[in-house]
Amino acid sequence: MQSTSESGAVAAVQAVLNRLVSAWEHHDAEAYGELFTEDATYITYVGTFYQGRRDIVESHRTLFAGFLKGTRLADEILDVRFYGPGVAVVNGRGDTYKGKHPEKLGKIQTYTLVRDTDTGADGQWRIAAFQNTKRKPLMEAVSYRFAPGLVPAAEH
Repeated sequence: MQSTSESGAVAAVQAVLNRLVSAWEHHDAEAYGELFTEDATYITYVGTFYQGRRDIVESHRTLFAGFLKGTRLADEILDVRFYGPGVAVVNGRGDTYKGKHPEKLGKIQTYTLVRDTDTGADGQWRIAAFQNTKRKPLMEAVSYRFAPGLVPAAEH
């Protein structure tokens, strides 16, 4: 059972990810980037590594005007864990889409959030690191078939 303070922290972390989805929906690269720490790292599902808020903002400005123009962001939180009062790790599923919300989300993601408490900071939760991996369901199914011990406990 979560304590009241932990429930509040979970809600605050979820609010950051909700704002991330909203910024994406509005194709607002500045609002998107504001949710990251100044020195954040961002790894895309194709393996591109971005470092720093400015790099994240500028790459998303380009993406929103090109490859990802008109897309929305689907996000599903699977797990939130805290490592002290100022660090949270969130595992989830996500994907971009146009039109109807996808039934299955094709990417697995990890967010590391920190409470921004540096001198002059606002104390808000921000994303310090993001990792996005494209799922390969066929490869998972084949590996599970030949090595059943690989099936995660959550899928039993």
